[in-house]
Amino acid sequence: MVNWFGLTIPLAYLGVLIGSLATFSSLYRKRKAAKSASLEPWFGPHLQRDIYLSLLHLEPEPGKDKAPAVPDGVLKAALLQRATEDIKRILEIRNSKQALSNLLQRGSVGDDLWQRFLRAEKEIEAELRDVVQEANALQPDWGQTIFQSANEMHHNAILREKLNTIQAQGKADRDWWDQEKASIQSNFMKELDEDAKENTKPAGSLGVDRVGSDEDAVVVDGGGPAAASGAANTSKGGTKKRKGKK
Repeated sequence: MVNWFGLTIPLAYLGVLIGSLATFSSLYRKRKAAKSASLEPWFGPHLQRDIYLSLLHLEPEPGKDKAPAVPDGVLKAALLQRATEDIKRILEIRNSKQALSNLLQRGSVGDDLWQRFLRAEKEIEAELRDVVQEANALQPDWGQTIFQSANEMHHNAILREKLNTIQAQGKADRDWWDQEKASIQSNFMKELDEDAKENTKPAGSLGVDRVGSDEDAVVVDGGGPAAASGAANTSKGGTKKRKGKK
């Protein structure tokens, strides 16, 4: 016969233990969810999504029962812009995930940053599903190609931005070169003016220079006192040789 009285104590211990673990788990999950909700979002506000939802759920104007109908073309354009913004966020998440994971393993970043990243990843997944559903609601089977079109628009925007940057840089380089060319021309003209002034000196100064040069030439030709003494010795030697011959 089973002694139920003897089993009450172990059963009560197990009940208290299980209840404590359940309470601790519930409190831990609530605290973790509250902490995760209080973290700063990874991305900023989604302006394109807000615009699309505002167009989709327009409220009636004062004094009117029905809201104005928004054309499907406007809704499609707004949804396409929303998908383009989602493409940008997807690329940022893909490029940041591996680097952030390595930093987390090394201990360079805290767990809060990783939790923010994981929450952003879940939010973008839910956003993609929502965009696909909205696209299929506006046009059948459009959800299969909307992100392809959005990706093309994103790359075109990047190319357009690079082209604008290159054109702006080209204009700045052209302005710099025009200034540099004008400076070079002005310096060259100054040099030409200085050379022209040097070549057109007064006649009096030229005459003085010529006289001085002639005097210098005479002095060089004369050879000075040393040349005169050498000439005298040469003449004396010649007379002596002539006397010996006689």
